[in-house]
Amino acid sequence: MSDKLWPEGTGRILLAEVDSTNAEAFRQAPQLAGPAWILAASQSAGRGRRARPWASPRGNFYATHVMQSAEPPQQLALRSFVAALALHEALTAVTGTPQALALKWPNDVLLSGGKVAGILLECQTAGTQVAGQGMQTLAIGIGVNLIGHPDPALVEAGATPPASVLTETGQRLTPEAFLDQLGPAYARWEGVFTTQGFAPIRSAWLAHAARLGEPIRARTGTEDRHGIFDSIDASGNLILRTAQATLAIPAAEVFF
Repeated sequence: MSDKLWPEGTGRILLAEVDSTNAEAFRQAPQLAGPAWILAASQSAGRGRRARPWASPRGNFYATHVMQSAEPPQQLALRSFVAALALHEALTAVTGTPQALALKWPNDVLLSGGKVAGILLECQTAGTQVAGQGMQTLAIGIGVNLIGHPDPALVEAGATPPASVLTETGQRLTPEAFLDQLGPAYARWEGVFTTQGFAPIRSAWLAHAARLGEPIRARTGTEDRHGIFDSIDASGNLILRTAQATLAIPAAEVFF
């Protein structure tokens, strides 16, 4: 992808190694003139959801989109779906296999049924004011298994097995080349979100949702709920239809 298609006004910072791109995003945010992508060749302390370590061998993709906003936290959180759609678009472009891709609630991307990418949103108060509202710094961390993935034996029993672009498609891609695809894709979906709201994002996400209308298990803390994955609502909650009731679940681990 040519440089002229990189979204105007969005920074691009390439680093050899960091502890985590999200941590680096918060360090750099006060000096940034606008939104930016921070890409690292490797991470020494990458992490996923619930502070789980994220394996970070060289050759895979580790990046964070950092931005500042005065939006409320619940609005900022919806950008996990924006990022998921951007990942779906970018992975479709590089693999040519949209039929093999699916979006797993709340923030994973599947390739041929295996987890190929994950998203981690983190937010910090920026310390500035806009119209009387405190600005927030939002870091959208994205990891993509481009050339390798964790040992499946190390994955929790029942969890989605890992996959990589290389093993599933034979395509070898550099992190920089993938960012060439992801940056413009994210900017396009961000534009949809900021101008039209969550409704079109929700519809597009559901069109690619894994196991929609099928039985799943949602673990909230120590409780497992079994039911049909019915939808997501206007707040991004998982709608689970059980034998007893229809539940709106804001956060859970989902198992197939």
